[in-house]
Amino acid sequence: MSIIQEFLRYNRQTILPEIGEEGQFKLKKAKVLVIGAGGLGCPILQYIATAGVGTIGIVDFDKIEIHNLHRQILYTENEVGKSKVVTAKSVLEKLNPLISVITFEEKLRIHNASEIITDFDIVVDGSDNFTTRYLVNDTCVALGKPLVYGSILGFEGQLAVFNHQGSKNLRDLFPEPPNPKDVANCSFNGVLGTLPGMIGTMMAHETLKLIIGLQSLRNELILYKTLDWNFVKLKF
Repeated sequence: MSIIQEFLRYNRQTILPEIGEEGQFKLKKAKVLVIGAGGLGCPILQYIATAGVGTIGIVDFDKIEIHNLHRQILYTENEVGKSKVVTAKSVLEKLNPLISVITFEEKLRIHNASEIITDFDIVVDGSDNFTTRYLVNDTCVALGKPLVYGSILGFEGQLAVFNHQGSKNLRDLFPEPPNPKDVANCSFNGVLGTLPGMIGTMMAHETLKLIIGLQSLRNELILYKTLDWNFVKLKF
């Protein structure tokens, strides 16, 4: 693709004075790792890819199932049974052939987390369980990596940025993970398909702001209740 085509592709964001060519160059050079290619991961991946993040990593060990399709927008019924990361890579590279997508078709565990995360600039956590969330957080703290955090359930979502330029991390907010038996999850309690789209897009938005160097969340947790459009930002 020529320089002119690249210019035209990103023109509607580079004309923003806060971004410009310098900001677009930062996006091109950035390396972002997305944990999970599910409800949150799909919109995150879609938007950071089309915005021009140059290198995107995806960690997920799951296969596509039919119950994923109401909210996991990178996939179709034709891909049920196929690998999420392989399918996501194919879709993203069609959306933007200028980017590079690296896949990790494996479960993130203590023995591989540091090796996977270390080569990336920013980590975005779209996982759906507290074991992974705390592992990602602790690894990012150990490696000095900024972490964009989000979670969803039912009609409610959360968003925060951890460990960025000396800011606090997940354990400063919630020191220990809850007992899994006490935690509701989407598999049993459900989620409206549009919610991960909203929270995932917000996570992608914060990720792009971090890369460009714009003001982002700092020691703040967003609580978004979409049934009554109640939006609260808590400092911690």
